[in-house]
Amino acid sequence: MAQTRNPTRRDFVRAAGAAAAAASAFPAPAIQKVRAANEQVLYGVIGTGGRGTYLLRHLRGIDSGRCVAVCDVYEPNLKNGVAAAGTNPAAYKDYRELLARKDIDAVLIATPLYMHFLPTRDALQAGKHVFCEKSLVFKPEEVHALRALARQYPKQVLQVGLQRRYSQFYRTVKQMIDKGMLGNVTHIKAQWHRNPGWTMKPNQPRERNWRLFREFSGGLTAELASHQIDVADWMFGAHPEYVVGVGGLEFRRDGRDVYDNIQLIFKYPKGQKLIYTAISTNKHLPLFGGTRTEFGECIMGTEGTVEITVGTDEEPAIALWYYEPAPRNVTPARQAKEKPIIAGATLAATGRGARGFPVLLEKDQFRGNESFLEKELKYARRWLYSRGIMVPEEDRNPVDVMLESFFECVRTGAKPAADVEVGLQDSTAVILANLAMDEGRRVYFSEIEQMGRGEETPRRRA
Repeated sequence: MAQTRNPTRRDFVRAAGAAAAAASAFPAPAIQKVRAANEQVLYGVIGTGGRGTYLLRHLRGIDSGRCVAVCDVYEPNLKNGVAAAGTNPAAYKDYRELLARKDIDAVLIATPLYMHFLPTRDALQAGKHVFCEKSLVFKPEEVHALRALARQYPKQVLQVGLQRRYSQFYRTVKQMIDKGMLGNVTHIKAQWHRNPGWTMKPNQPRERNWRLFREFSGGLTAELASHQIDVADWMFGAHPEYVVGVGGLEFRRDGRDVYDNIQLIFKYPKGQKLIYTAISTNKHLPLFGGTRTEFGECIMGTEGTVEITVGTDEEPAIALWYYEPAPRNVTPARQAKEKPIIAGATLAATGRGARGFPVLLEKDQFRGNESFLEKELKYARRWLYSRGIMVPEEDRNPVDVMLESFFECVRTGAKPAADVEVGLQDSTAVILANLAMDEGRRVYFSEIEQMGRGEETPRRRA
């Protein structure tokens, strides 16, 4: 029988340390105090379509900022933005009028991708702090231009909307990796599968279906994969060397010209690889025993694996930690008795998998100074976790943590967890992955240095 390595007390102590370190980065106050008006960051939101109004609904629960203006060129979106803000903000159709207001400290940009760069540039030049949704920029020339702008305005915060960087679970897993608890992390598999995903809005101009057209959108790579490419960069602690991929437009024939399915492999400097897939014909997720659908990541190391997915407004985040089964102790005599089947392999060589342990957050760790009731509640939760009756949940939605952290960075000048360089590296990966699929070749990340500078992009052969 295959032997499974069992977790030791030392392993759980190390996990507890990882959870505590992750929690300390974005502490959640037990009681949220109401801030005085002069302590609030006054902000405007540029782009109040689906994502912009989603952010506004979350922003209503964050008292460290106050929405005083919204902007959108499309009248129904503008009205929705005013209603979602709940603060009776001024409404503009030209974002430059919003930026001209001296009382506005910061802007949040949630326009379609092709319009990210211009308001971001203009906001920095107007002296505003900027939160911009991912993917941060659309074109190679914008990568270079925004990097230069960020250096020109170093005192202004520029944060990108990659909320996994603000998740307690993801931060805990990153700490576990840094502590060596998964061994050498060599591969990450990630997917975002939907059925059907985006659908064409009939009788609407192309701009209203912007995600489906290359002149406005980076397709599945920009809108979905960007989140998970960033997770891989973060967990590996590196950026890719090159990317290969295959994209197809085979199943959603409704006039779109972006791919409806993509498969990508990113190769990192130490041989690590991110294997990524996004499709629009099936949303099964082969993680967590099939209890969740669509998106998640499997982080695989030489000594363990983590299955993880971020939460939604309706579903909690999940993270399960698996030990790598230990090698079998097979004597030469027993090995001689085992019958080879195909190519010298034996059935006995496969081994039994390990069971998954919930990744415990700081609130479930024992500190030693708990009251009797608090200790009993922790025992009860951990008993329920161990039997799969319930799973640990983050104290707060990472979107809320991300937005509150932006305001805190504005107030203190601290560096965001998802700063401009994180956003530009992520955008570079999106641009080059799409190029790899379009041209059917290995695309090196060094190529971005010549792209968008008015020079022909050099090509390297595999």
